[in-house]
Amino acid sequence: MRIGELAKRAGTTTRALRFYESEGLLEAQRTPNGYREYGEHDLRLVREIQSLQAVGLSLEDTRPFVACLRAGHESGDSCPDSREVYRRKLAEVDACLDRLGTVREFLLARLAFQDPCLVPEEIQCS
Repeated sequence: MRIGELAKRAGTTTRALRFYESEGLLEAQRTPNGYREYGEHDLRLVREIQSLQAVGLSLEDTRPFVACLRAGHESGDSCPDSREVYRRKLAEVDACLDRLGTVREFLLARLAFQDPCLVPEEIQCS
C-alpha cells in the first residue's frame, strides 16, 4: 500500500508517517518510480506507536516496542527492553501520583483551616 492508504488506515497523516520514517521507526520499501510502499506489518508498527503515544509514552519510548515487533514477536511488549520502558514509566506515574497526593493534602488542609465548611462533604473526616 502507498503512504496515503497507510495514513488513512492508521488514522494519521502522511507527514507523521514520513516523520516516523526519518526517525527510523518505519521503513518504507521503494517502488522503481520512488513511491513509498508499505505492508500490513508497517500498519501494525504504526498502530503500536500510536497506542503507546496515546498513553503518554514519547516517540523515543516506542523504539523498543517497534524493535520487538520487527524481531518477529507477536506483541511489542514481549521483549525485556519494552518491559523496562513500562517499569520506568510506571515509576514516573507513581512519583507523579505521590506529588499530586501531597498537593491534594495541602489544599485540603488550607481549605479546612480557612473554613471547614468549604471542604466537600465526601472528603471531610468524620
